[in-house]
Order: sequence, then structure tokens, then C-alpha cells
Amino acid sequence: MNLIAGIDVTAGALNAQKTRLDIVAQNIANAQTTRTPEGGPYQRQVVSFATELVRREGGAGSALQGVKVAGISADRTPGQQVYNPQHPDADAGGLVTMPNVNLAYEMVDLITASRAYEANLSVVKNARQMALKALEIGK
Repeated sequence: MNLIAGIDVTAGALNAQKTRLDIVAQNIANAQTTRTPEGGPYQRQVVSFATELVRREGGAGSALQGVKVAGISADRTPGQQVYNPQHPDADAGGLVTMPNVNLAYEMVDLITASRAYEANLSVVKNARQMALKALEIGK
């Protein structure tokens, strides 16, 4: 039984969820940003995951699959248009295009990512406890 391979898989999941948490925080922070350096309102960012084969050193049996961040892309759905003629980013009709960030969706993503992160931390903790118990048996 190789606990290190299991921890490697969990480490990949921890890194992926950390990236997801960072992107959700960035989306929440820019929920009211109507002008970016690229021009236009902020576009919500979305993290996509992919499986990856975890290399096993000389191990027999099936290979392990972990998770990694496949990419971070912009959500291209249009943002809401709000009438505010005094806003510096208003068009000729007085409409301001707001970012396409929905705070309710972002909070759900935040809670989901943090729970997944906690679950993976629990896996590492349990693997550590199993390794310590295995060492106690060998005494």
C-alpha cells in the first residue's frame, strides 16, 4: 500500500481547488468593475478541470488519476445594462454595461470549492494517521 501516491493525487486536487477559490475571489472583487485595462466591463472567469495521470514509480496495477486545472476562461455571457447617465462608462443612451458576475453563483462556487478543499485536507490527515498507525504496528 503506497500512501504517497494517494497524497500526490490529493495534492493536485488541493492545488486545483485553491485556484478555483482564487478565481471566485477575483470575480467577487470585480463584481462592480465597469472598465478594465482591456476595455469594457469585467468578464467573469471560470475554471475548468481535467483529469491527469499520476505517474507511479514501478508500481503494479492501474494508474491513478488526479485532477488539474485545464484552463481559466472568460464567461462570455453579456452583463446587465443599468440606466445611469451620470456614470463615466455610460453610453449615449445612459446605459452602463455591468460585469456578468452573479454574487449568488459566486457564493455557491466559493462554498463548494472550500468544502472540496476541506475534504481533500481530511484525506491527507487520514493518510498521515494511517501511516503513523502502520509504523506503530511494526514496533
